[in-house]
Amino acid sequence: MILFRRFRVLILTVFLVACSVHIVIDLLPRLERRNSSTSSRSPQTPACSCPRGPGEEAPGWAAWPNKHTLRLLQDFSNEPGSNLTSHSREKASTAEAPSRVDNQHQNHHQQQDQRARPGLEGHERRGGHETAFSRRPTPKGSRLHALFEHPLYKRPLPTLTEEDTLFNVNTDIRFDPKAAENQEWSFARVCSLHRHGQEKDGDYAPTGDLSSDSYPNWLRFHIGINRYELYSRHNPVIDAMLKDLVTQRITSVAMKSGGTQLKLIMTFQNYGQALFKPMKQTREQETPPDFFYFSDFERHNAEIAAYHLDRILDFRRVPPVAGRLVNMTKEIRDVTRDKKLWKTFFISPANNICFYGECSYYCSTEHALCGKPDQIEGSLAAFLPDLALAKRKTWRNPWRRSYHKRKKAEWEVDPDYCEEVKQSPPYDSGTRLLDIMDMTIFDFLMGNMDRHHYETFEKFGNETFIIHLDNGRGFGKHSHDEVSILAPLSQCCRVKKSTHLRLQLLAKEEYTLSALMEESLQRDSLAPILIHPHLEAMDRRLRLVLQVLADCIEKEGYSSVVEDDLASEGMDVATDTRR
Repeated sequence: MILFRRFRVLILTVFLVACSVHIVIDLLPRLERRNSSTSSRSPQTPACSCPRGPGEEAPGWAAWPNKHTLRLLQDFSNEPGSNLTSHSREKASTAEAPSRVDNQHQNHHQQQDQRARPGLEGHERRGGHETAFSRRPTPKGSRLHALFEHPLYKRPLPTLTEEDTLFNVNTDIRFDPKAAENQEWSFARVCSLHRHGQEKDGDYAPTGDLSSDSYPNWLRFHIGINRYELYSRHNPVIDAMLKDLVTQRITSVAMKSGGTQLKLIMTFQNYGQALFKPMKQTREQETPPDFFYFSDFERHNAEIAAYHLDRILDFRRVPPVAGRLVNMTKEIRDVTRDKKLWKTFFISPANNICFYGECSYYCSTEHALCGKPDQIEGSLAAFLPDLALAKRKTWRNPWRRSYHKRKKAEWEVDPDYCEEVKQSPPYDSGTRLLDIMDMTIFDFLMGNMDRHHYETFEKFGNETFIIHLDNGRGFGKHSHDEVSILAPLSQCCRVKKSTHLRLQLLAKEEYTLSALMEESLQRDSLAPILIHPHLEAMDRRLRLVLQVLADCIEKEGYSSVVEDDLASEGMDVATDTRR
């Protein structure tokens, strides 16, 4: 009996010792991180991202940050399960230093990033983040300005009702950042923002209560979504949000679940979120000819260029995207609460910081993403509203490819395939089939073969636009025009009149699609985004699209091919095409 009691005491003692060791192991890194963050915030101690020796680890490498609770995040993909809400492993930290010290640290960090910014191979680098947005072309002599002044780019929307807007917001409601983190948050329940709450959070601390005009730009973008567009043509909020994507401090990072390649969900100090796709290839690299479209790399510059192309085509169906140079140490590794991501960081033989994360393809040390020494380019795509607030429906693209090395899809072997599609909902009525034609032209100009699914906002039913998400596999080959992408257009021979007129306009010498794209892309902080062969390829592909439409009109007649979506607006065709 005595031996049994002694054994129980021994077991209990071992258990207590083990618990004490675990507590000490957990507390030491936190104390180390707190000390290092305090010293880094000191004005006399500048941050350093200099190269390190082969055996020297980065400061705080073993310092694992505090765990965060789950935060509701939207799914941002074209996959069949994209209507399921995804979750990150974090929410913004509430224990921050005063905002004045944060601003000093952020400004110093941006200046240091600009000095350490690596050069692109074969391209001259531009200035820092702030100067990139102040370097806008002047209206006089700007082709882009002239394009947006054209009547085709000033068409009014139909009168919007409550059923035509994604959110019906009371303008007297105040925005509460703490409520925005809650999984049960909705616009109708946003409450007043109190000063003591601001000081406690520290991440977003304005001087007083926020009116609807002072909402963060990402929230104003969400509020502006309606049945006909993601954002209006001349909405100043979009430019402001693009600037936020480049300059806002990153407070947390997590890997996005699903998908074939690594993508990160980044949260900013104003509680906005964006999808980060890191640079995997230089701008000069083309997709190898033996690569299948479904095994191609996703390119960060393709995401940026797709947003600008979508805007020039006046579709406005791609969420705003901006390029950003990210410090992998301070803005990814040190702020992530994703242990799986954190464990994949390492120092390469060239003394560069690298990581590879977890995904279906290209997530290994052989395909690691490395900085110079710890700076990496990437695209940041603004999140759409959370699926808990605005559900989206995922549709299989009728002209989806087989995604098999040997099998062909039905549309590739049946020349009358479009007739079957026209008889199937939702393509048998409304504008959905014409929207597919818009998306086809958009993809062909980019050379994007990877459009397997698309999404719409569920609230608007079938009478709404298609959201053009996930464009990273565009702009892979400038030397090849994949004509099979145009199969929907050549098989159906249908197009909107507004789209046809805009394509003709962009082919005119005074506008020219390549020149417009080059001018628009100069606004991005990572410019140049596309090399000239890709720009020239768009002009060549635009002529091919117009030729396919000309052949359709010759074969079936103008009225059978071109759907007049301008009749109710009384626009003069001759005036539109001659200006």
